[in-house]
Amino acid sequence: MGWVPPSWIVFAKPPRVGSHKLNTRASGVIALAVMCSRVLGLAREVLFSALFGSQLLGIFLVAFRAPNLLRDLFAEGALSTAFITVFSKKIEADGPAGAWKLAGKMMTLATVFMSLVTILGVVFAEQLVGVLAWGFSPEFRAQTVLLTQIMFPFILLVSLAALVMGMLNSRDVFGVPAMASSFFNIGSIVGGLALGWWLDPKFGERALVGLAVGTLIGGLLQLAVQLPSLRRVGFSFRPDFRWRDPGVRQVLVLMVPSVIAASAVQVNVLINTSFASTLGPEAVTWLNNAFRLMQLPLGIFGVAVATITLPVVARIAANVDRSAFGPTLGKALRLAAFLTLPSAVGLFFLAHPIISLIYQHHNFVAWDAINCAGALQFYALGLVAYSGIKVLSPAFYAIDRKWTPMLVSFGSIALNLGLNYWFIFHLGLGHRGLALATAIAASLNFLVLYVLMHRIAGNLESRRLAATLVRCSLSAALLGGVAWLGLTELRPWLFDAVLPVRLAVLVGVVAVAAGVYLLGCLLLRVEATNDALAAVRRRLRR
Repeated sequence: MGWVPPSWIVFAKPPRVGSHKLNTRASGVIALAVMCSRVLGLAREVLFSALFGSQLLGIFLVAFRAPNLLRDLFAEGALSTAFITVFSKKIEADGPAGAWKLAGKMMTLATVFMSLVTILGVVFAEQLVGVLAWGFSPEFRAQTVLLTQIMFPFILLVSLAALVMGMLNSRDVFGVPAMASSFFNIGSIVGGLALGWWLDPKFGERALVGLAVGTLIGGLLQLAVQLPSLRRVGFSFRPDFRWRDPGVRQVLVLMVPSVIAASAVQVNVLINTSFASTLGPEAVTWLNNAFRLMQLPLGIFGVAVATITLPVVARIAANVDRSAFGPTLGKALRLAAFLTLPSAVGLFFLAHPIISLIYQHHNFVAWDAINCAGALQFYALGLVAYSGIKVLSPAFYAIDRKWTPMLVSFGSIALNLGLNYWFIFHLGLGHRGLALATAIAASLNFLVLYVLMHRIAGNLESRRLAATLVRCSLSAALLGGVAWLGLTELRPWLFDAVLPVRLAVLVGVVAVAAGVYLLGCLLLRVEATNDALAAVRRRLRR
């Protein structure tokens, strides 16, 4: 079973259970599959960093940025969500036969449209790279263009894979689709490294072509591994160009606001990549690896709190009496702060040993680890704000204010752009300035969303949130003291040449620091502490 939320989060009575029940066993399968994918994704980056070093890997990351962002924007975001919604309704209204006809039309449309996008991407790759990597030298830019052209068909493969996943999920098949992204990582690791070694056993610049082809192999595997299950549930693909269909129209209409909303985040990523290119390919790698690590606690805690909060606030918003809406959000924000604040402080103080332990191998040298750790420290400053945004943004959708987060995000883009320029070209902060600009933009984004939600929802229990932040900050200061002491006194062991020694010492420091934080929160009577411990005890009893 999946994680059971603490009892305090449920203010409204849950709806009566009818014929449509949530598949709780599937939630556990999906959680395990996502964890597997994250671990494989981290292993992929560690291997690539070690074999290619920060400079060559930075070229590959910029080349992969455009097709990967299109995947996030269309395939695994707006397209998948919109299609699942319409396809599921089609099954209820017209039965499987009508739904399969819609699926055939959408598969045909996606194939044609994404093929055109791929062709345009290949033809205009030089102009695209000119925007993304305007700071690269001509040699690096030419290599980036070649890799971009090789990898652009990835968007076609992953779009079809997203549609197949939607069909399977709508037919209550969850395991194989959830594991599909793991097969992408396996294909890109095995195929990319094998081809890279074949092209250049020393894993130099020529081997990057192998990584690019390996990305296509991974995308093909992500699609192919789902096809047998799709045939078993009754789908047989036949091209269907009759797109003047109400179902197709509904999918496209639903995609529009989702694409616009998601574009704000993607534009920020493009802006950061573009500015990072002025500092060299290495900076792209440092920022990428640091941001990945910052997202781990965000994914574990921030997304978890947002996930259990959204259904509750959505039910409250649907009622005439919305008095519990604000307090529910307030409690969710306090829980998010309680969970992510220690993570932020821990990452800030222990960034260097953490980065060194995970990434510093072979061609990813000590200098890379130091610079990557500097970026992680500044990213960590925005971790609590990021978690707050994860909680607040979906709540606007629940009360039919879906455009508000999007408009606020566009404001954060403008701020991020200005801060990037100022920090790099005026203050000379380098790649650390980009991470700091991201943290500041996220913090102001959260504050604006909070003020707007306070005006709409009324009582967010701001005083209790402020009290929680103060108490958790005092406890986090104790955590930071333990982390600083461990870093100072145990430095020889934290950076020991023997990997198991470094791992054991780092785990020990983190465990002691976490224990001190929990003890401090208990002594200061932080309400979320007892709730979290009670949830853990219930989970252990199960």
